[in-house]
Amino acid sequence: MPVRQTETPRSHIFTVGLTGGIGSGKTTVAQGFAAHGIRIIDADEISHALTAPGGSAMPAIVTTFGTTMQQANGALDRVAMRRLVFSDPGARQRLEAILHPMIRSECVAQLERADSPYAMLVVPLLLESEAWRARCDRILVVDCPPELQVKRVMARSALTATEAHQIIAAQISRAQRLAAATEVIDNTGSLSALHTRIDALHQHYLLESAKPFSKS
Repeated sequence: MPVRQTETPRSHIFTVGLTGGIGSGKTTVAQGFAAHGIRIIDADEISHALTAPGGSAMPAIVTTFGTTMQQANGALDRVAMRRLVFSDPGARQRLEAILHPMIRSECVAQLERADSPYAMLVVPLLLESEAWRARCDRILVVDCPPELQVKRVMARSALTATEAHQIIAAQISRAQRLAAATEVIDNTGSLSALHTRIDALHQHYLLESAKPFSKS
């Protein structure tokens, strides 16, 4: 975490890392900050672009995993890949070795172009990576109970409860996530309550981002 010194000018954009378990509501929260004019850099959106038809990650994925992981339109077959990586840890590592450097590179490029008072970096596995943590001045965790995560994932993605639980189990635990947070948004209540919390945090981050600092 940077050490703040009032006499030193800011050398990079103040960055809030937004994370949370699958189905916690990261996208809704990010949209709330975007409504305030904050630049959102979403690792999942970048990943989808990399694996869409013509995506720059697809040649390496096909070379590594074969054409069975590619849909007729050239995009990644996400269902087939999800089943493979949950049954074969080695496959997960090979996929991450292709995607993660490309995602990080694009995230950094977008952060460098950000022109809002602060930027928000949305990364589901942010807390599992020291490199991602090092990019962030604050860690904002979106939280809700696991049973609500499962319900939301099943509703939006047509996954089974077993598949949803597998994804949750593969992520960092809820307790670890909360322990690492500098701020938490409880996303179990109403949308109105959620936006009230977003508005308050936005004001907080505006104040924090205005403070000069230097890295130690």
